[in-house]
Amino acid sequence: MKKGQKTSPVLFIKKKPDFDRVKQYGKRLNTPLFNLLSFQTHSPYSRIGIVVSKRLGKAVVRNRAKRLFRELVRSSHTVLIPGVDLIVFPRAEALSSPYAALLASWNTTLKEQSLTTLHARHRP
Repeated sequence: MKKGQKTSPVLFIKKKPDFDRVKQYGKRLNTPLFNLLSFQTHSPYSRIGIVVSKRLGKAVVRNRAKRLFRELVRSSHTVLIPGVDLIVFPRAEALSSPYAALLASWNTTLKEQSLTTLHARHRP
């Protein structure tokens, strides 16, 4: 993304009640590089929240994790099915793996969970 270019305001989850709803009712998936919670909504778009615990490290490390996952979201938000809120919890292993491996894991996980329009199964 170029400097000064903004993403869609509805791309990321920002408010605590929205995070709480996904945490309470969402479906959890654990991977070696991140944990993912997904919750079906009835909105015309999908949103993603990134939660990084202080357990991951100091502020520099946490900010790097958020930057990495924001870039993953930007690269894949156009193929996400509408009406899904996701929360991703990066793990420390994600910071030490190459970006290509992280991107492959992210895309594979989204496809396996039928969260993309590319290989999505019919969801009721």
